[in-house]
Amino acid sequence: MPTNEKELNAILFDQLSLVERIERALKSGGVTAAEAEIDIVRKEIERKLYQSPPLAGGGKP
Repeated sequence: MPTNEKELNAILFDQLSLVERIERALKSGGVTAAEAEIDIVRKEIERKLYQSPPLAGGGKP
């Protein structure tokens, strides 16, 4: 959960960027290109979610 407006804005800009990437893929290569872009985005998100050590939690600075 975002702790402040700046953090929320950053999250919303990231989401908007993802939508724009998928729209570009749809326009340039159709459904197949959009599906490929979605797979790329999914892998990027999973890398962030499952990184070691995690960003949040009991990690040392």
